[in-house]
Amino acid sequence: MKVTVIGCSGSFAGPESPASCYLVQARHEGRDWHLLLDFGNGALGVLQRFLDPAALDAIVISHLHPDHCADLSGLHVIYRYHPQSDEPLTVPVWGPPGTDLRAARAAGVTDEEAEDPDLLRPEFDFRDLVDGGSFEVGPFTVTAYRVNHPVTAFGLRVEADGAVLAYTGDTDSTPALTPLLANADVALMDSAFCEGRDDEVVGVHLTGRRAAEAAVAAGGVKRLMLTHIPPWNDPQCCHDQAAAVWPGEVELAQPLASYEI
Repeated sequence: MKVTVIGCSGSFAGPESPASCYLVQARHEGRDWHLLLDFGNGALGVLQRFLDPAALDAIVISHLHPDHCADLSGLHVIYRYHPQSDEPLTVPVWGPPGTDLRAARAAGVTDEEAEDPDLLRPEFDFRDLVDGGSFEVGPFTVTAYRVNHPVTAFGLRVEADGAVLAYTGDTDSTPALTPLLANADVALMDSAFCEGRDDEVVGVHLTGRRAAEAAVAAGGVKRLMLTHIPPWNDPQCCHDQAAAVWPGEVELAQPLASYEI
């Protein structure tokens, strides 16, 4: 399994990176499969450096804040109106309940039009994530865990050929992180907050320390990689706060970088 960081900037696109978006790829049954985790603002442009968007096999949206789903609108334009598309393109889109309505409104339709469940179909085949529920896309098994964020949000555990990627999406500390992270080869974890600065804000984001504590508590995590760091943060601060707890090397997700799992 290979993971490419399309975007990892926290809360909004930064000068060096789009917002959250991760391309997960694996070879299975004679072809490459392409799974996208989140699709934040700015991600569609960078994705095209790595992949024709028409080749996506599935998209999974962790939650409906724009830094995780805004570029669905642009992708829908490609799928519906590309002049070289002879047949309709369709991609399954898993997300929290209401993802179809959120995507329709972001596309600029009226509230009355947005209520039409078929408005963005057949291009997008919307499906609801369920806490603890799993589904398969080619070689990938994806399991969703409800996490701790102001809106309905899910962490995503992706397994393929014995490799495990655990992606927290946006979350604060929660018991759900234990099954999400347990024995993961890579734990890709929200680290938007800083100890000593954001202590009074709860139920929104992890700090580097809290991310490391959750990974240690889950057990068996091989690599800890911090992500979703806003441009106003000093990444070294997030790193050092995690390193005070994590027994191994703390990694920072880098835009445009690819990681073998």
